[in-house]
Order: sequence, then structure tokens, then C-alpha cells
Amino acid sequence: MSTAILTGQPVPGSSIEADLRSLGFDVRSAADTAEAETLLAAVPGEERVALVDARFVGHVHALRLGLTDPRFPLAAIPGAVTAQPAGRQALTRAMARENSAGGGTTLVDSLADRILTALDSDGTEVHRPELGSLVAAVPADPQARNEARQALTTVDDEAVRLKSAVKSRDGFFTTYCISPYSRYIARWCARRGLTPNQVTTASLITALIAAACAATGTRGGFVAAGVLLIASFVLDCVDGQIARYSLQYSTLGAWLDATFDRAKEYAYYAGLALGAARGGDDVWALALGAMILQTCRHVVDFSFNEANHDATANTSPTAALSGKLDSVGWTVWVRRMIVLPIGERWAMIAVLTAATTPRITFYALLIGCAFAATYTTAGRVLRSLTRKARRTDRAAQALADLADSGPLAQGLAEALKKPARGLPGFTAPVVAFLGGLAVVLTAALTGFGGPWAIVAAVVYVLTSGLAVARPLKGALDWLVPPLFRAAEYGTVLVLAAEADVNGALPAAFGLVAAVAYHHYDTVYRIRGNAGASPAWLVRSIGGHEGRTLLVTVLAALLTASQFTVALTALAVAVALVVLLESIRFWVSAGAPAVHDEGEPA
Repeated sequence: MSTAILTGQPVPGSSIEADLRSLGFDVRSAADTAEAETLLAAVPGEERVALVDARFVGHVHALRLGLTDPRFPLAAIPGAVTAQPAGRQALTRAMARENSAGGGTTLVDSLADRILTALDSDGTEVHRPELGSLVAAVPADPQARNEARQALTTVDDEAVRLKSAVKSRDGFFTTYCISPYSRYIARWCARRGLTPNQVTTASLITALIAAACAATGTRGGFVAAGVLLIASFVLDCVDGQIARYSLQYSTLGAWLDATFDRAKEYAYYAGLALGAARGGDDVWALALGAMILQTCRHVVDFSFNEANHDATANTSPTAALSGKLDSVGWTVWVRRMIVLPIGERWAMIAVLTAATTPRITFYALLIGCAFAATYTTAGRVLRSLTRKARRTDRAAQALADLADSGPLAQGLAEALKKPARGLPGFTAPVVAFLGGLAVVLTAALTGFGGPWAIVAAVVYVLTSGLAVARPLKGALDWLVPPLFRAAEYGTVLVLAAEADVNGALPAAFGLVAAVAYHHYDTVYRIRGNAGASPAWLVRSIGGHEGRTLLVTVLAALLTASQFTVALTALAVAVALVVLLESIRFWVSAGAPAVHDEGEPA
């Protein structure tokens, strides 16, 4: 139960008490600062508490945004401030100072606003939601109160709430083909008590059924798969809209939302590959290639953003040009569409699945994603080369965590730390690229089972250690994690294709999917300011360089059939370890609530 403490002189006819109760607050009243402090101390420390001026005039949704969002320890709007358990100590200190300074006298001005000023003076971070056209005010006299009440009637509180349930940066397809009706589905679900997690799970189940339909290999199955994939995407939009509509953010929901999109898409790839195999067409290499390309695209996005989001002097002519283009409406939509975000991508996959063959679907997907990856990566490289950013230690640590270096690379990095200080700033991405290129090309050119692949993998281990031997603060050091991903995943793909036996590529698909899940999980932990995956987990699954070396050794020592069995066992082992740790973390009370407000690529 949450508690709201009304402070100040009650206003006849005010609806503030009823509004707070409708939001789930137990309402109490304080005549002066001393009584407010006493009531605050009486509220159990594990409960949310809010201080609200009794003269508050505003929309219920303004109160909802300011006082019920679970993602922020402290939040405020004019006339109201709230604290969750994590922010309770700061609120209590500010209240004690106000009571001491005011002597417990009857409240005349807004205690909530004075408390907010005290929190700001302490340097305490307080979330202030964007209210837009919503009214939230503490009128000082009857005339101001009448004006505020009139302003209430000019804005439709529910319409604003419904509109704000939709992401502001969705793609063209989502904005114009899904959101115009999905928001009403979200409201219908919310009013009937359905939670975002339930809808997220329904979206996953729908996508898995779509994958099963695609796996039938029949035209009817392909048509059903395309329809169900779109239905899954609609539900995927609805779950986030419910969360924003009713502010139902949770730690479990963060984990589900962060991982299920990838699970749905990659399961669908596998379904298409199985369906093609039923028709006599082996497209597992294309399915695995599509998953690798899509995952590497995401790692580029994640690494670039982590490297630059808190950098100082973070400007460039390229970024300025991008900002100017954003002021021209049609260019915004074109630029969002050509990067093939999830809405456009899933729509393309669904239509091509229903109308063509899995092979054609994968060809189109690979071409589209390759173009999008080239476009976005080239633009970010250009920005990085033209800006004069100074990157922080936090950014360098985030990139090191995203690199996923195992004990071999970390040991070499420690040994090479001093020699690496004198190397040029572009050393890290260059050696990461050359080492990855060497192992993938050697595996492709020497054939399955050749010893040269092991030699190339050892070189890759050495270059991986050198790449992370010093802090990743260079202009292009954000390229290191995606280059590592491409090298590891590409080696697995090439060796499985070279094995040329039934089951090798599906086993490789499973291994890459398990490792990719670990990498996505690391990203969302970092985004939630919860640190990366624990060191024991990274060590136990070998790090990217350890897994790459292991796969090349297995290919050299085993027959093609034995290699397939080994890949399968490795995929199962990695999946079990990373899934169990991930579930433990995300369902724990200390896990952060992470929700994207922009459409992922």
C-alpha cells in the first residue's frame, strides 16, 4: 500500500483526495510541517510515500505520471513529490531540514515544492515527467484556481494518456499500420486487468506457433505463419503500450521485453529453415547468416551508444547534419525505414513467407540487413572520426564488458598492458578486425578439419588480448565488440558449413543462439546500470576467444558427425548456464526495470 500525505489547508470541493485514492494511495492529512514529518516517519520504509499539496489542481494522469512510476526512486510534479524505498532516506533528510527551518508552523506555501528544492540543493536526482498539455499546479489564490480548473476542461486526460502509451520513435510501419489500433487494444487489456507480462508471453507463444506453421513446409503453413507473425508483432506493441498506459513497469517485464523479441525472431528463422528442409531445400546457412548479421547490427548499436552517451564535447559536423535532416519531416521516415527496424523487417518477412519461399525470404532479409548495417555503421564511423569526444571510464568499462573477453584474452591483456600504452589509438579495432578476419578466412579456405584453423584461432586469441589491453576510449574502439561477435559467430558458421553433414548447421544455429542470448543479456544489464554479467559466468563459458578456439580444435580432432554432436552438447551447456543465471538475475528484487523507448533495429 502506498501512502499520500496531504499538506496545507484543505480546499472545499477539491477532488485531490479522491484522485489519490483512485491511484491506490492511502491518504492522510498534515496541518503543519511537524505533523507531516511525524506521518512520514510512521510510513513503513518498504512502502512508497508521497507529499501532496492539498491545493493541487491537475489531471489524474499528471498525478499518475508523477507519483506511481516504479522506475524512479524519487519523482515530482508541481505540488507533489514521491519517494520509493530507495529514495526514502533523501526525502526524510529534506523533510527534517524543512521542519527545523520552519519551526513546525502552519503551511502557507507548498511543502512539496520546498522539499523538492531541498532535494535539488543536495544534488539528489529527482525524475520530473514530461507532462505536455496536462495540468499540474498549486494555485495561490481563488482566481488562479478558477483558471487552472478551466484549463482542466480543455484537455482530454484520457486522450493524452492513450497517445502517450505509444512510443515517440517507432518506425513507419509501426506508427501507421499498428499503433492506430493497438493502443485501443492496450487500453482494453489494461481495463480488464491484463498485465504487460501476460501479453508479452502471448506474443511469444504466437510467434512460436508461427514458427511451427512455417516448419510444416506447406503453402498453407507459410501463409498462416506470416499472419501469425504480424499478430505476434501487434501483441509485442500492445505489451509496451499497456506498460506506458498504466505505468506497469517491472523487473520481470524488463527481462521478458528485452529478450523475447530476439527469441521470437530467431525461432521463426529456425521454423523457416525446417520448412524449407521439408521441401528439399537446405537454407540453414542462410538462417544462421541472418541471425549473425542481425545480432552484429544490434551490437553495433549498443556499443556505439554506450561509448558516446556520456562522452564530453560529444559533437561533430555529421551529427549536426543529421539534426538538420531531422527537421525535414520526410527524411526522418526515410532514414528510419532504410535501417529496417523491427516493424518493417517483420512485415517484410511475413509477406515474403506467405507469398514466396524461405530461400527468397532469407535472401531479401540478408540483403536488407546488410544494406542497413552498412548504412548505420558507416554513418557512425564518420561521426566518430569527426567528433572530438572524450570518453569516460564508465564507457570504456561498458565496452570491455560488451567485448566478453574470457580468461585467455584477459590474461594476455594484463601481460600486454604496459607494451600497449605506446600503440596508436586505432590499434584495438584494427587488431580485432585482422584477428577475426584471419580465423574466419582460414576456416573457410583450408576446409573442415585442417590444423591451420587452430593456428588462426590462436592468433585470434593473441589479437583479442591486445585489443583490450588498454581502456577502450579511442574514437573507433566501439567497433571492438561487434568485430568479436562477427569473428566468433562467423567461425562457427563456416566450420559447420564445411562439415557438410546433416545436423551440423542446425547445431551451429543453436550454439550461436545461446551465445547471442548471453550477449543481449549483458547489454540490458549494462543499460540498467546493474553491471555486466558476473565474471564467473564469462569464465565458465570461455569468453568469445575461448569458444572460438574450442570450436576450431573440435573441428580438427573430430569427424564431421562427431563435431555435430559436440556442437550440440556445447550449445546445450552454454544455454543452460546463461539462461539459469539470467533468470536468477532478472527475477530478483534488485534487477533494474529496463524499457526501450525507441524501436530496436
